[in-house]
Amino acid sequence: MEEATTEIEEQDIGLLYPSRSGSCSGSTETIASRLPSRQPSPMESHVLTHGIGSFQDPSNPLKSPSLSNVQDTHFGLRLAGQKTVTRSRTLPHLAKSDTALHLSSELAGFEFEQDRALRMSQWVLAFAIVNFDLDVGPVVCGVYPPLYFAPAEKENIAFSSFPDSLQFEQGSEVHSFRVQDLGPSYKHIGLDHANNRPDSIDGYLYGYSHFSQRRDNTSKRGYQQTSLVLLSHLQYPALFTILIMKLGPLFLTHGVPMLETACHNIANWCSPSPGLTTELGFLGSVLHVELPMNADIQQLAETASFHEKFDPTLHLLSSMAPLDPPPLSIFEASLSHLWSIWECLMLCEPILVFGSSPAATSQAVWWLRDLLRPIPLANDFRPYFTIHDKDHALLVNKLPPKSGLILGVTNPFFQKSCAHWPHVLSVGLKTSPRGQRNAAIMAGPPPGWRTRSHRRYISKDHQFLKAIEKACNASVPDRVQASLDLRRHLSSRTNNMLVPLNRYLNTLIPSPTERTTVSGCLRLKPFSTVDFFSSLKANGSPLPFKSATKRREFYERWLKTPAFGLWLTRQEEVVHRTLQDKWAG
Repeated sequence: MEEATTEIEEQDIGLLYPSRSGSCSGSTETIASRLPSRQPSPMESHVLTHGIGSFQDPSNPLKSPSLSNVQDTHFGLRLAGQKTVTRSRTLPHLAKSDTALHLSSELAGFEFEQDRALRMSQWVLAFAIVNFDLDVGPVVCGVYPPLYFAPAEKENIAFSSFPDSLQFEQGSEVHSFRVQDLGPSYKHIGLDHANNRPDSIDGYLYGYSHFSQRRDNTSKRGYQQTSLVLLSHLQYPALFTILIMKLGPLFLTHGVPMLETACHNIANWCSPSPGLTTELGFLGSVLHVELPMNADIQQLAETASFHEKFDPTLHLLSSMAPLDPPPLSIFEASLSHLWSIWECLMLCEPILVFGSSPAATSQAVWWLRDLLRPIPLANDFRPYFTIHDKDHALLVNKLPPKSGLILGVTNPFFQKSCAHWPHVLSVGLKTSPRGQRNAAIMAGPPPGWRTRSHRRYISKDHQFLKAIEKACNASVPDRVQASLDLRRHLSSRTNNMLVPLNRYLNTLIPSPTERTTVSGCLRLKPFSTVDFFSSLKANGSPLPFKSATKRREFYERWLKTPAFGLWLTRQEEVVHRTLQDKWAG
């Protein structure tokens, strides 16, 4: 057991944690990683690590193999926001050595009315400030507006907000994570200070982190590491990634006054409602945002309600994965396997998503989660997962992985502990044969798709594959458009997969005669597997299955997944509610 513990600690970000207790009163220091991070090619580094909100100080060339020496911070893609007010000359700048002191004093004196905090919590619960303590590692030093989080939640948030391998010498990156919401359990035991916590929607907290590492000559290690984390109950990765990308750098420069401004901006927003299309003011920008009808309804560019053609540089479909960098680049090494990956998603197969950075894994996992819609989410997914997560022992062990689990990781420790997983997706660009030879000595698997068991049931679209492969070498706007086309293509397969089921369910709706002659017959008739397959054989499926045998095998497997049971329950609820309303009318 001691050897295993030692191995885990050595695979971490190079931090030694003698104790897990502590507070921000400890020194806030930076320590370089002892573990070499996975070495992507220069082009892969440019796209994957530099793309999602990352920033490099151009005056300090990077020595870390995780990043290339590039200065363009967003690939020329301006995601959302029109008119911007520059505040660098209107707000005070913080001296690096005084940052912790300023935060402590300013947060203590920052009052935020309870009613405004409640309005803000409809969108964002709070912002957490995480600093690095030499004794215990990342520590939550402040939460604003004040909100109770259990010690276990704070530790989860702290470690999830930091990358667990060295990303750069100096710079920043944005990623997201999903951890359990323990608030209800503390309300249950009667803790008064937990009662001001809004109820969770699905039992999880969603964090959107802006992590930065800067040189600091007053630090023993010469660096300062800080994360600003937006915490919410909402699955709005596109929207909240943009918010934290805008706020993070301004907070580092101006401190709490900028955080106060952001909180007041959010408190002024209208209440979020299903399908809402609105303009949200934030730090001098105007964000044009559409919200989903619910967490299981996919937002499509073709049906967006912006009263003009969807433009990814101006409009935000809040539940989508971020589009910077273009998802096409994230999946380039696995494009020809995306049809197999889609099938594994539908069949609730567990998938380990490996990446060179939390930014890459979180974007990839959100993109995969989006493809499941409109099928209700019946599995767990973690955009970025660390060995310090409280669910680590539950999700990563010697047992077969949980059905449908999608786990985004960067620590090479998981390559050993998850060696028995059936499917591994390593995100990134294609590597040359020479790069593949070098990949043997890199941390983590090289980019690509590896499966132990899956054999494809449905034919891929070769013409479409050629088109998106060609787009990989195109301009950024073209790669964004190709990414949207790829999303639409795979999402249409999800909907087409449901066509035979919806067709059969229509035969289970009681007729008007049955509603009047059979007492209380306002529900679907029982689902019969035999009758469904008879219908499937007679009417077929819009999907291009390789054979009728493959088609039957696929649906036999899907009917055994937890996703089918949840989907059928939702359909029964919809039919029952509709018949009740019609009968009452």
